[in-house]
Amino acid sequence: MTRSLWQLSAGALVGLYRQRMVTPLDVLDAVLTRLDAVNPRINAVIARNDTQARATAAESTRRWADGAPLGPLDGVPFTVKDNIPTTGLPTSWGNAAYRAIAPSLDELPVVRLRAAGAVLIGKTNVPELTSQGYTDNALFGPTRNPWNTDLTPGGSSGGAVAAVASGIGPFAIGTDGGGSIRRPASHTGLFGLKPSVGRVARCDGLPAILLDYEVIGPIARTVADLVTVMTVIGRADPRDPASLALPEFVVPEPRPCRVLYVPRFGDHPVDPEIAASTDAIAQALTSLGHRVEQAGAPFDVDAVARIQATVGQAGMAWLGQDFGVSPVAPALRDSAALGAALSAASLFAALDAATTLRRRMSVLFQDYDLMLTPAAAALPWPATETHPLEIAGRPVGPRGHAVFTAFANITGLPGITIPGPRSASGLPIGVQLVGPVGADGLLLAVAAQLEGQRAEPPDWPDLG
Repeated sequence: MTRSLWQLSAGALVGLYRQRMVTPLDVLDAVLTRLDAVNPRINAVIARNDTQARATAAESTRRWADGAPLGPLDGVPFTVKDNIPTTGLPTSWGNAAYRAIAPSLDELPVVRLRAAGAVLIGKTNVPELTSQGYTDNALFGPTRNPWNTDLTPGGSSGGAVAAVASGIGPFAIGTDGGGSIRRPASHTGLFGLKPSVGRVARCDGLPAILLDYEVIGPIARTVADLVTVMTVIGRADPRDPASLALPEFVVPEPRPCRVLYVPRFGDHPVDPEIAASTDAIAQALTSLGHRVEQAGAPFDVDAVARIQATVGQAGMAWLGQDFGVSPVAPALRDSAALGAALSAASLFAALDAATTLRRRMSVLFQDYDLMLTPAAAALPWPATETHPLEIAGRPVGPRGHAVFTAFANITGLPGITIPGPRSASGLPIGVQLVGPVGADGLLLAVAAQLEGQRAEPPDWPDLG
């Protein structure tokens, strides 16, 4: 069956450009037509500049005609999460105060993608100040999951994953400060990489309200596209000192790995269908020659939640006090108030606990190469609700669905979401692999192995 241009991966599009079978302008037209058709149903893209995109695609078309492309992303459409500054498009961060500001600089990963010839088509929706695990805000309203538009795609990269999953560009870049790439990717059947701290150098961004816990990473429908994007954005820059500490990004040949499988964190509930899907991936890893050992969480799960909450509250208070930005959402106002009331000693204690956790995980990865967990504890829930109220029949709080991801942010570890077997109703389910700092390439190599075991290419959501 012939596939539409909007359905193709970045790698496939570049192959067609190279053969002069289609042009970047052809592809842009197809993707923008798809955007027009499906975005009213999912509300993934909240800002676009078609004139600028067409000019970029025209330049790329000329380069391909001359046989002089800028690289493996020249002419490929992509979207950017609405908390990553971009010139020519607003960066609203889901908040009215930022909506009125026109960025004068692109953040560094956007600079690199544009320099590589990639075609920026729009900005994707976020929860206000990217501080919640679903995607809705007072400016633009909720983003909906392409696989079931009654449900959320998660957050905070909900707009990014909804765009890629529905064919609005083959890849997106988003941010992950507590699981904000990995969990939404799991809810939409995509691959999503949270790089090691420093792997994607950052500068000229928004205030870092989660310190270095938040990183920029790619979201795509194939592992090969993640790798290609990382070759462009995953480079050091002296303006981000953490980036100078890492070796060059490479994807090694797959090798047998020692994998610690942690199916649940303490007594926190996990949806049974997610547990079954994660078990299936553990079995697949074994069949690929990896050694999988099951155990409990190698750290205090509730301590992780306390660190994340303390840093998030302090960051929200700092944003208000130093930048004059007041959140609209009641939960965020409460968080800012709690942050303003924190003592310096309480924040210092949280940061010291984070250092202890980083050391513990560094020691753990002397015995293991990778760690396998579910990516999220819950299946997607109604799009306008902040979180599921219960999981596996048990009541949970606002972060009950998110227990598996924040430890990697606090420790600076790379993590990747890989699609697993779906739920009985057809909803996507993703699993998470985490590795030691700098092991981004190994994660991608193993993800590619698992991708290769798929019986057939994934289908597309029915959006008409």
